Amino acid sequence: MRWLKRNLVVLAGLLTLAYLIVPNIVVLVFSFNKPAGRFNYSWQEFSTDAWTDPCGVADLCGSLALSLQIALWATIGATVLGAMIAFALVRYRFRARGPINSLIFLPMAMPEVVMAASLLTLFLNLGVQLGFWTILIAHTMFCLSFVVVAVKARVLSMDPRLEEAARDLYAGPFQTFWRVTLPIAAPGIAAGAMLAFALSFDDFIITNFNSGSTVTFPMFVWGSAQRGTPVQINVIGTAMFAIAVLVVVAGQLISNRRQKAALPK
Repeated sequence: MRWLKRNLVVLAGLLTLAYLIVPNIVVLVFSFNKPAGRFNYSWQEFSTDAWTDPCGVADLCGSLALSLQIALWATIGATVLGAMIAFALVRYRFRARGPINSLIFLPMAMPEVVMAASLLTLFLNLGVQLGFWTILIAHTMFCLSFVVVAVKARVLSMDPRLEEAARDLYAGPFQTFWRVTLPIAAPGIAAGAMLAFALSFDDFIITNFNSGSTVTFPMFVWGSAQRGTPVQINVIGTAMFAIAVLVVVAGQLISNRRQKAALPK
C-alpha cells in the first residue's frame, strides 16, 4: 500500500497514456490488414497493399490534400491574428479589454454545433456560397481563441526588463520586438500554431455545416464509414500520428539542446 501511495500519480499517468495510445496502435495494426469485405473491423491477414497504394481509394488523397490546405491557411490566419490579439490584450489597456477577454473564451466553451450553426446562418444571410472559403473562415474563427490563449500565457510570463535592457542599448521598437520579444514569445506562438493546425485538420462538425459540396478528409472518413471503411484510411491516420510524434520529439530535442548550450561551462 505504501508503494501504491507513492506511485499512484505515476500509475494514473501511465494508464491515461495507455488509454490515449491504444486506439492509435489499433489503427496502426489494421493498416496492415487485408479485409475480406467492405469493413476493416476484423483481422483477416497481414498485407502491405494499402501502404504501397495509399491513394487507391477514389477521392481519398484529394480530400486529404484539401484538408491539409485548409488547415495550413487557417493556421497562418489564426496564428497571425491570435498573436496580435494576445499582445494587445497583455500590453495595452483599453476600454473594451475586459469584454474581449471574455469573448475570446466563448468559442472554446461553446459547443461546436452551436458555433457551426451560427456561422452557417451568417453565411446564408450574407448569400455566401458554401465551399472552400466558408470552411477556411470558420476554421480560422474557431482556432483563433486557442492561439490567443497559448500566446497570451507566454507573453504574460515574459520579463519586461529584457525589453527595457534592449531599449537602453539604443534598440528601436522594431529591433526590440524582432530580436527580443519575438524569440521569447516564439514557443507560445508555435504551440498555438500546432494546436490550430491539429484542430482545423481534425474538425468535422463545423466543416459539415459550412462545407456545401466540398469534402474534407474527416468528412470523407465519415462518409466511408457508412459504406465500408477502406484500409487506406488507417494508413493515412497512422502516417499523420507518426508525423505528429516526430515533430514533438524533434521540438523537445531541439529545446533540450538549446538549454544545455545555454548552461555555463
